[in-house]
Amino acid sequence: MPKTNDVALDAFIAAKTEIDAMLARLVAHSADHFGCGPDEVNWRHVGTLEHCRARLREITDMAFGEGEHAA
Repeated sequence: MPKTNDVALDAFIAAKTEIDAMLARLVAHSADHFGCGPDEVNWRHVGTLEHCRARLREITDMAFGEGEHAA
């Protein structure tokens, strides 16, 4: 029977691997200007990016102890 820490470590690595894959996809999508050419940009695109930015800010604030997560 594996030690509890081994099970936790496996779960941690699985979560980290999934996060790394999501981040790589986001970086690639950003490099492609989120699939939007300059002549296509409209306020819907701006709203979508604002929403994504807000969610990412929540995540980074939590990860780095900033914003509402500051000590």
